[in-house]
Amino acid sequence: MQAKSFSIAGPVLIQTRTFEDARGFFTERFRVDQWKQLFPQHEGFIQENYSWSKPGVLRGLHYQFNPDQGKLVTCMEGCIVDVIVDIRLQSETLGQHIKVELDSRNPAWLWVPPGFAHGFVVTSAQGAGVMYKVDQPYSPTTEGAIAWNDPDLKIDWPIADPQISPKDASAPSFQSYLQRSKIL
Repeated sequence: MQAKSFSIAGPVLIQTRTFEDARGFFTERFRVDQWKQLFPQHEGFIQENYSWSKPGVLRGLHYQFNPDQGKLVTCMEGCIVDVIVDIRLQSETLGQHIKVELDSRNPAWLWVPPGFAHGFVVTSAQGAGVMYKVDQPYSPTTEGAIAWNDPDLKIDWPIADPQISPKDASAPSFQSYLQRSKIL
């Protein structure tokens, strides 16, 4: 595995090694021993989730607090543009984001650490299957969302008018998140 860091501390893009021939390719998608070498303090994953979305679907920006949840995201089918936003209140990069293309033909994992909001949009014509491992159980009472198109975040999504859920359409602004977080 090769790990690439970003200008925002915490997230990591993990490129797996592939072995190609005329039939296609083979890769080890995940190995615990390699994960522990990269993140020796991480306690491990407790759940694996999978979603399949039609072309042009955008999911996010989602996060979970109390406890904060980390995600290890990969695209199993098709192609997505994945976006993560730093929402750590004490961070020097609060409100900044990272945008990464994840393509099933180029296997990679994106580590979304606790303290980040996460979303993606499907850019492939056949739709996309996204799998992610999480290190905390889902909690409907401590989940949150931020508007995917919030002007303060300045995210340049590759699709201007994506299909979104009613829940994501009514997500609060980044400023609302900041105000609410100061109260908690």
